[in-house]
Amino acid sequence: MPALPFADLPTLARHLRGEQNAKKFTLIYAYNGTGKTRLSAEFKNLGKRADETGITVERDTLYFNAFTEDLFSWENDLVEDRHRFIKLNVQSEFLSALASTEFDTRIRDLLRRYADFDFRIDTDVHADGRLARAEVVFFREEGSSSAGETATNGIKISRGEENIFIWCFFLTVVQLMLDGSEAYRWVRFVYIDDPISSLDEHNAVMVANHLVQMLTRSDNGPRAVISTHHPLFFNVLCNELGRKAHKYFLKNGAEAGTFVIDDIDGKEFLHHLSTLAELNDLQKSGALYTHHFNMLRRVMEQTANFFGFNSWRDCVRPETDDPDKTLYERIINLMSHGDYSVFEAREMMEENKNLFRRIFRQFITIHPFNPERFPG
Repeated sequence: MPALPFADLPTLARHLRGEQNAKKFTLIYAYNGTGKTRLSAEFKNLGKRADETGITVERDTLYFNAFTEDLFSWENDLVEDRHRFIKLNVQSEFLSALASTEFDTRIRDLLRRYADFDFRIDTDVHADGRLARAEVVFFREEGSSSAGETATNGIKISRGEENIFIWCFFLTVVQLMLDGSEAYRWVRFVYIDDPISSLDEHNAVMVANHLVQMLTRSDNGPRAVISTHHPLFFNVLCNELGRKAHKYFLKNGAEAGTFVIDDIDGKEFLHHLSTLAELNDLQKSGALYTHHFNMLRRVMEQTANFFGFNSWRDCVRPETDDPDKTLYERIINLMSHGDYSVFEAREMMEENKNLFRRIFRQFITIHPFNPERFPG
């Protein structure tokens, strides 16, 4: 299937929500900065309906993204430096079942997979059952999970541990939704954007496997969209879900503000191969910018690690007029570490474009890549 262009993110979000004969799962890979988080927000907004005063009265998407993490904020007790806790935004529908279920027990069962700290959730509830206050206190005690003095004052956990806790909190909501909780009967879609930014590769595999197990345990669950910039996480999801999922590679379009999705169903997806395919298209079109040298160097570093080379420099072939590879190494280093921003892209000079093309063609020629991936 050819790549599909979209004029903007709302148009793409409508396509993802309304695909004909839609599969239950949609997987999206995209580089950081492409617009994944904005896409998840547009997707969620399309499922909301407000009354005449502007208050949201209907919604259909349970989502995890950077906005979800903003529902959790630290109170660090800067005066006495003793009582530290996370304050939850009780106005969110995301927390609607917190006061009426054994939330802490469910979270703890999930958290044990990833972390060694414990926690306590303190809440106050209005007369009508709505949350008035919710706070999370964290603690560690050797050989015991009781509250004690440490649990009273609370410890400051790391940012990675905090992300793990919020992720387990979200999974608890998903569990309740799949179990038919009245508080989450409004959910028709689950949208998850980059849940593992702080995890190592082992935990990335664990999270992907666990997520698939949870979402596939019932055939009657909601449709799910998962977007990520993490190639290993994406590959595990692709392998686990197989034919149950649409698989897309999201890219920025040629015009500012436009987007393209490549359908990669049935295709092998590896991050470095996708990067090389993109660079191949760019060097043919001439739309080369300074940061593309950085992309090429990262692929060389991955290739050097794979073959056990000492450095990415071993992936560069010397030429008659440059037997020590001095020019190539200098240009790659200079362009990879120069003063530039990918958000204010600087186009290469024609001389550097020609150097890029020479280095690129040499690289894909002397290493055993499938030439069909890089048509001339």
